[in-house]
Amino acid sequence: MRQATVTRNTLETQITVSLNLDGTGQSQLDTGVAFFDHMLDQIARHGLFDLDIQARGDLEVDAHHTVEDVGITLGQAFAQAVGDKKGIVRYGHSYVPLDEALSRVVVDLSGRPGIEYHIPFTRATIGQFDVDLLLEFFRGFVNHAAVTLHIDNLRGTNSHHQAETVFKAFGRALRMAVAVDERMAGQTPSTKGTLVG
Repeated sequence: MRQATVTRNTLETQITVSLNLDGTGQSQLDTGVAFFDHMLDQIARHGLFDLDIQARGDLEVDAHHTVEDVGITLGQAFAQAVGDKKGIVRYGHSYVPLDEALSRVVVDLSGRPGIEYHIPFTRATIGQFDVDLLLEFFRGFVNHAAVTLHIDNLRGTNSHHQAETVFKAFGRALRMAVAVDERMAGQTPSTKGTLVG
């Protein structure tokens, strides 16, 4: 089973992430930030990952450290769970609509962190959640999972829909990228022979 558990403790946050890439989409999420839990659930459900995230952070300050550090810890767990990447598809992409909103996410498990992030949110907050924090989550994930990630919200007027289409597409793109291709058995999907750095 491709799975990992990572605990990350700092003076600002205490986070444990358990991830099973070959799961059924089950999740247990408790970050103290309800909207963020809702978004993380999209990753599990649409990626068919089993995901358990327990986080305690300095929410009395704001949600920044919690959201960013969950991204970091999830990225570390993902890197461990995916392993040497032999036999996987490597690339994944997904378009997801929700009413008027449409987003596209493309991922490459390249071993090189990089992000292109384009979400023209129509509001600065979703409820009490600051939409700027979503970039911090994805940046934390990318830097520690060592993946290249392109996120584009192509249209949308409802900021909740914009965010939700992104997270659903992210889960589905990761699901495609980590899928095992039997024709690649034992092979690294790269002409370099490695997907590390």
